[in-house]
Amino acid sequence: MQAFLITFCISAMDLECASQETVKQGLLARGWPPIKGFSKHVKTKVLEFFSLLIKLGQDDPRRVVHSLKAGLALTLVSLFYYYQPLYKSFGVSAMWAVITVVVVFEFSVGATLGKGVNRGLATLLAGGLAVAAHQLANLSGRIGEPIVLGIFVFLQAAVSTFVRFCPQIKARYDYGLLIFILTFSLISISGFRDDEVLELVHKRLLTVLIGGSTCVIISVLVFPVWAGQDLHNLIASNMEKLGIFLEGFGDEYFKMPEDGESKEDRPFLQGYKSVLDSKTNEDALANFARWEPRHGRFQFRHPWKQYLKIGALTRKCAYRIESLNGHLYADIQAKREIRSKIQETCTTMSMESGKALKELSMAIKTMVKPFAADIHIENSKSSVKNLDTLLKSGLWDDETDLLEVVPVATVASLLIDVVTCTAEIAESVNELATMLKFEVVEPTVSPEKPETGQPKIGIS
Repeated sequence: MQAFLITFCISAMDLECASQETVKQGLLARGWPPIKGFSKHVKTKVLEFFSLLIKLGQDDPRRVVHSLKAGLALTLVSLFYYYQPLYKSFGVSAMWAVITVVVVFEFSVGATLGKGVNRGLATLLAGGLAVAAHQLANLSGRIGEPIVLGIFVFLQAAVSTFVRFCPQIKARYDYGLLIFILTFSLISISGFRDDEVLELVHKRLLTVLIGGSTCVIISVLVFPVWAGQDLHNLIASNMEKLGIFLEGFGDEYFKMPEDGESKEDRPFLQGYKSVLDSKTNEDALANFARWEPRHGRFQFRHPWKQYLKIGALTRKCAYRIESLNGHLYADIQAKREIRSKIQETCTTMSMESGKALKELSMAIKTMVKPFAADIHIENSKSSVKNLDTLLKSGLWDDETDLLEVVPVATVASLLIDVVTCTAEIAESVNELATMLKFEVVEPTVSPEKPETGQPKIGIS
């Protein structure tokens, strides 16, 4: 009997262990797929992140160089903490040099120089005024000192904050005003508890100048990125994108769907879209470019405002092109026989305007006067005159459905606007060429003028 009980207990224990093992395996089987899926998801996200970083570096290798330059600048100013003799001279104030590098060092020379000058001048001016305010507050006695300091802090903060709303000030000196408010307030408050206010101001100003100078020197001497050069290239590139669209628009619009592949498969028709949102970037680059010294072909007082004028006219043209692009993908398309009556003149307007914009783009890139662009513009104006003559001659009979004519007439009207915009852009580019004395290079081969049999009369 005893042996039977022992055998029974052992069997029960084995059964319980087996049951627990089965439960564990079941839990593991149910829990492992989610864990595995989460691990795979994390791995995918990490790979996507590193792929994005690689793409950023490949798109513009200057980003990698800028990151290395920022690391170098921060390492140099950190020596004020690591090197004991320097630390003894500046103490904890050396941290302001580190902070200055972090907030001042920017991608382009102009942005770095602008922030550096703003921070240096604001620190100098705020420090001087804070010391003066501290001395005046001392004259009012221990009881009146905090009251006088509080009044000064309130006045400078209120006035400086209000001035920041001025568009001209905000564009170039907003960061400086911000630092002015911060520095004046910190020194005023610190000076109330610290009698060595002059030493505090001296160390603060010196460390800020060291940090700012380090940023500017590295930014200018080590693979510099010039905002002016970027703006110059951006304006030229935007015009080229519009020219590419216009050169291909005529053939794409007047080609019926059964004639070939879908229009949606034409990526060159989408390049113009980046021009629509370029204003913010252009304004920022122009602001930074004004801070930059003479470099390459760009003088100290380079006419950056003229670039902005050209950019505004280019966007004006891009808005018309956006409307033309909508007609490419419209659900209702005019019949072939309706389109064919104005196909030649509209295609010529689009093609010649596109060529003119590409010539103007090349003229800016190479800083050569755009003689060929003028001929293309005259050709496009002649096509506008020919279209006007066709429309007045009764192009469609009375039986033609006006609803089918309206889309074609709208496209023709938009193309006329594009020709006008192109002429305005050319005029602005010629003004820029005169200001900068672009090189005069006569074209070896003149562009062909279309043989339309109509007089070459320009539009007003």
